[in-house]
Amino acid sequence: MIEISPAKVVHVIYQSREGDMADRELHAFIRGLNEDEQAHLVAIAWVGRGVYEADDYAEALATAYRERAVPTDKYLMGMPHLAENLEAGLEAMGIDVSAEEESFLRDH
Repeated sequence: MIEISPAKVVHVIYQSREGDMADRELHAFIRGLNEDEQAHLVAIAWVGRGVYEADDYAEALATAYRERAVPTDKYLMGMPHLAENLEAGLEAMGIDVSAEEESFLRDH
């Protein structure tokens, strides 16, 4: 279903919580994702915000590709509550990232 590794989504979630010190790193991380990964990240955030239901993920993804007007890193970093939106989106789609969270915390 999603074509971005849960570990990458967890990286964005935790980096976005770090605040201003991590902003530059997070912008670079998101810019370093390929176009497909960026579109999936946006679609997951939209599901988490309630713009789309989990069942409408394919539509959210198509819209993310079609309506990309600004760089994805700037769009996502400007989104209020990005970490919470991504977490809620993953949860709504039934994707468990607890192992990735443990690994991220252990490595950082």
